[in-house]
Amino acid sequence: MLRLGVQVSISGKIYKAIDRIVELGCNTMQIFSRNPRSFRRKPQEKDDLDEFVKRRKKADINPLAIHAVYTLNLASYNKRFYRFSVRDFIRDMHDAHDLGAELMVTHVGSFKRSTYQDGIKRVIEALDKILKKSPPSVTLLLENISGSGHWIGSHFSELAYIIDKLGRPKNLGICLDTCHVFSAGYNLSEEEGLNNLVTEIDSLIGLDRLKLIHLNDTRDTLGSKKDRHWHIGEGQIGKEGFRRFINHPKLRTVPFILETPKKEETDDTRNIEAVRSLYDGRLA
Repeated sequence: MLRLGVQVSISGKIYKAIDRIVELGCNTMQIFSRNPRSFRRKPQEKDDLDEFVKRRKKADINPLAIHAVYTLNLASYNKRFYRFSVRDFIRDMHDAHDLGAELMVTHVGSFKRSTYQDGIKRVIEALDKILKKSPPSVTLLLENISGSGHWIGSHFSELAYIIDKLGRPKNLGICLDTCHVFSAGYNLSEEEGLNNLVTEIDSLIGLDRLKLIHLNDTRDTLGSKKDRHWHIGEGQIGKEGFRRFINHPKLRTVPFILETPKKEETDDTRNIEAVRSLYDGRLA
């Protein structure tokens, strides 16, 4: 069965996010558990958390993914900010557990003002602390990125290196973003490029660790290293590229989350319908 959802807002009461995803007719979802661009933390009320869990169970929304906030950086050269990032990430993992989330998605981090080698070393040390002090029921997913600037993780060999150095713990996996993959140089618009990508992930990491896919088209050309999400089938990957991708026998059962533009009220519905029109349920 197609597991398809979107990133939805938690504005108002956090349990309203469940109402929003149900209205869209989805069966999985992703949220931020707090303001993604703020350093301030505001704990959720216990009654609101309980209501969230109750409504999610009733709606049968699975899995629930939390996206880590953008204000944390596990590769930061600044020692004080690095310690802050690790501390707050652990708190966010516990918050994810309280919400009943199965997955926490994070970008690996930026090594700006230092070296790549030092940055990835800090990431490994941070993740080791986080995983040891976090609930094992929440699987942490490293998301590939487009490759701009000083960000780590544009190629799966980098994510594989981190996972291997940490001893391949069970609660550590990856999230694949289609826009980022294409911008990093993986040609999803062609069958050969898609098959090469799947083979690379399987050989370096293992497809069993691919727990979530961010489904986004891109406005930019192959290998651009730019991160500009676009509507499904209307960008450089195109309809046929997405048709092959979402029906690939090794990908079609992975939950898909749309992070497409939301300029109009109907944009989420438009992209959900685009994915469903390309999905071939007969292959299930």
